[in-house]
Amino acid sequence: MLIGNTTRFAHLLNRPWEKTVSFRSVRAFSSSSSDEPNQSRGGLPRFFSQVLPSSKGAVVRVEGDEFWHMTKVLRLSDNDRVELFNGKGGLIEGSIQRIDRSGLDFVALEDPKLVLPHYTQWHVFAAFGTLKGGRADWLVEKCTELGAHSVTPLLTERSPSISENRVDRLQRVILAASKQCQRLHEMVLSPPVKIDGLLPLVTQSKLSFVAIAEGTPLVSALTSSRKESSGLIIVGPEGDFTEKELNMMMEAGATAVGLGSHRLRVETATIALLATLMLWSDSQQMSNP
Repeated sequence: MLIGNTTRFAHLLNRPWEKTVSFRSVRAFSSSSSDEPNQSRGGLPRFFSQVLPSSKGAVVRVEGDEFWHMTKVLRLSDNDRVELFNGKGGLIEGSIQRIDRSGLDFVALEDPKLVLPHYTQWHVFAAFGTLKGGRADWLVEKCTELGAHSVTPLLTERSPSISENRVDRLQRVILAASKQCQRLHEMVLSPPVKIDGLLPLVTQSKLSFVAIAEGTPLVSALTSSRKESSGLIIVGPEGDFTEKELNMMMEAGATAVGLGSHRLRVETATIALLATLMLWSDSQQMSNP
């Protein structure tokens, strides 16, 4: 689908609820800015595990899809070194100790680290109920790579429902994208929310951008905005928001923005908005250490 003449944002991603993973003891993890390079590419193969070893020498079991990927796709074997992460900032290096038919044993070669989340925290709310043909998968993947903190399906008058049959698939998309881009904090897919439920979040947020046709150019809006590194990105359905919905969001404090006069596909417009805000946030942090 295309976005309306001047700048019609439309829907984005998909739905699910946040996968919860918690540490039993955060004190077992070290936390330091020196851990930040571990998020860059070029290191050991990295795999997801909800449970990480608590200390050097401890062992955890790896099964399921990650076991298959390690042994059948990458052909890893005993004594090969890999990393495990839990999607919540936990990271540990170790090696494969033993492989059998159902899984493998991973032994930690160091104490686990806890890498703090990046300061930039943009939350995407998008009406994507009609995205088909893998477009929602692509958007979820790119939002993960760009560092969006969360994605929430937005239910509007023109996009009133979300199919629940793709929740597991989208979680796999997020996990695969997190591993590929070496992201240690898994993007959250939250339960759907209606406009009424979004309004309190808009009111509480220091920055909330809603994409509409004929909105103020995004760059112009940013130059006059507060120097913030977090906020809400609100993307409408195909056919745009209704006038009532727009008025409700604007009255709650949202800023209407546009991306120019060309007609853009939903995916193009959404990623353009998110990428611009992420780069802008990074520039604010560098200029204000």
